[in-house]
Amino acid sequence: MTDPGLGRGVLHPAAAATQFDLLRREPAADLAPYVEYHWIVRWDLRGRPPYEQQVLSHPNVHLVFEEPAAAVYGVQRGLFARRLTGAGHVLGVRFRPGAFRPLLGAPVAELADRVVPAGELFGPAADEAGRAVRHTADPAAMAAAAEGFLRGVLPAEPPRPAARQAEAVLALITDTPALVRVDQVAAVAGISVRGLQRLFAEYVGAGPKWVLRRARLHEAAARAEQGTGVDWAALAADLGYADQAHLVRDFTAVVGAPPARYARRGPLPAPGDAADR
Repeated sequence: MTDPGLGRGVLHPAAAATQFDLLRREPAADLAPYVEYHWIVRWDLRGRPPYEQQVLSHPNVHLVFEEPAAAVYGVQRGLFARRLTGAGHVLGVRFRPGAFRPLLGAPVAELADRVVPAGELFGPAADEAGRAVRHTADPAAMAAAAEGFLRGVLPAEPPRPAARQAEAVLALITDTPALVRVDQVAAVAGISVRGLQRLFAEYVGAGPKWVLRRARLHEAAARAEQGTGVDWAALAADLGYADQAHLVRDFTAVVGAPPARYARRGPLPAPGDAADR
């Protein structure tokens, strides 16, 4: 088991680390072609106010074993928020980009911004696995329950070439900051723009333009977390924005605050403070 920190996309990670623990586990080898990793969130806020965590989600589908029942989360294209109260834990399965398509039996774009009860897709076994996960505090036992379920629903054969292609293009976007337009990505990937859009709708669940934008916002948030000494104009240029104003508008539209203000904020306010939402 590894604990790599809260990871890119979790907003205000320093404040978040005082409220909950996030653990990450590699999947068993036989599941790795489909599963990127498992994540476990544990919290104990008894005697403390509820806490709302905001996340800039990644282009992945997640299967989450939580109260009251397991659920499948499609790509959340807005700002995702989760309110934690009392004490508890959840385990999530983060699928590789493109890998959920055979389980859904339909284009993954149909799951965008949706949360679907896992029982609707997989039957009672999903809820049985969810109960097993919730009834243990041991991360290894949680992962074992989740993986036992996954072995009953995942295909025996490896992901299709198109799914692997979708994952490779996503990695290309993440690893190549110089790619800032869809036509650039398509050219480097050796596919037409329209073909790239169809590939992402079928296997990713969000369009390539959104993926590019989200990758830039992840980088902007990560830089902002470093403090207030960020050269925002230079960062905007590095991320492919026409100017600083475009970066500020993009960041504010999703996060709810300009990047400089986000960088200045300390611990999150108590939930319900409407002035800071």
